[in-house]
Amino acid sequence: MDRFFGFKEHGTSYRKEFIAGLTTFLSMAYILFVNPAILGDAGMDKGAVFVATALAAAVGTLIMGVLANYPIALAPGMGLNAFFTYSVVMVMGIPWQTALAGVLVSGLVFIVITLLKIRETIINAIPQELKYAAASGIGLFIAFIGLQNAGIVENNDSTLVQLGDLTNGSTLLAVFGLVTIVIFMVRGVKGGIFYGMVLTAIVGMVFKLIPLPSGVVGAVPSLEPTFGVAISYLDQISTIDMLVVVLTFLFVDFFDTAGTLMAVATQGGLMKENKLPRAGRALLADSSATVIGSVLGTSTTTAYIESSSGVAAGGRTGFTSVVTAGFFLLALLFSPLLGVITPAVTAPVLIIVGVLMVGVLGKIEWHRFEIAAPAFLTIIAMPLTYSIATGIALGFILYPLTMIVKGEGKKVHPIMYAMFFIFILYFVFLA
Repeated sequence: MDRFFGFKEHGTSYRKEFIAGLTTFLSMAYILFVNPAILGDAGMDKGAVFVATALAAAVGTLIMGVLANYPIALAPGMGLNAFFTYSVVMVMGIPWQTALAGVLVSGLVFIVITLLKIRETIINAIPQELKYAAASGIGLFIAFIGLQNAGIVENNDSTLVQLGDLTNGSTLLAVFGLVTIVIFMVRGVKGGIFYGMVLTAIVGMVFKLIPLPSGVVGAVPSLEPTFGVAISYLDQISTIDMLVVVLTFLFVDFFDTAGTLMAVATQGGLMKENKLPRAGRALLADSSATVIGSVLGTSTTTAYIESSSGVAAGGRTGFTSVVTAGFFLLALLFSPLLGVITPAVTAPVLIIVGVLMVGVLGKIEWHRFEIAAPAFLTIIAMPLTYSIATGIALGFILYPLTMIVKGEGKKVHPIMYAMFFIFILYFVFLA
């Protein structure tokens, strides 16, 4: 085992790798309860989504560990699950079954472009500023949803939004959860988000704002409500709306994964001459996990930046991922706890994830207006139109125009011009 993963070469041991795997799991265990809550809003069975989430995370992380030998864990991605529910299903009116088919297709396309080794071309085609803008916009979108679910922000017919009722018990619980997680994060507590959720749920039960669970350990829920649905609805995705949905799933997953891989590998000293060894295998693991997850019944599965907590604990090889995968399988037994994970418990998580995602705002060249305008439009349109796809579409339309006016049209990749026309058609057909 140590020879397969290269323990000696990476200066690690079974003990270090086990602790690292457990640390990574605790840092991202919140997804087991947050993902069913978000996809449940799309009308999906929460029990089935819980199982699909755990299995997709376990299988994807195991493939990453064994195939690519990296201490990087995968699970259904935050942002992508919000896009799935609140943009695709609730705003665009696409059934969740068809949306799952879109996730499946995006995963298959990801596999193809990985095997054909054309990922570099796609990465280079989209300007870095728009990648940063998309990540930041998704962060604001997620945080906005969290503020709504918490009751901190509510509807106002005159101004669209207003401050919610801060005397409401559930809202106060969400505020408590937010402050708790912030304190954990500021103190650098590994798994702070997960521990914050646990503490918030306990406080909620103490004050009878959350019902007591029927148990802690129970039977694994059935996958039947979601298993294989994506395959059954493949014939429903041949529309302009679904083309945009698939492109968005692919775009966000592609760059989220690439960014996470580079960040975690750099932190662990795994880069070789500024290049990521076995990058193709890592991307293949990610894309395969998306396909598997969609068939099981969950939104796009992607690499998690929380893997950096495991690397900080000493994880250097794929055995860390194997351990993390084992804990995700073990978590299948704890489905009765789903009942205590109310919106007041999950809302703070969405807000905190939003904070983490907008961190790249400072990397955008705001002094260049030809960059600033499309970047800002991308960012602001996501929460204000309640659609990640709309934000990306508007940014991708405006960018080639500003670059042409600036006299730098030749610097725009042909793929970006193709996207310009695709998104123009998207708005025409949407109208």
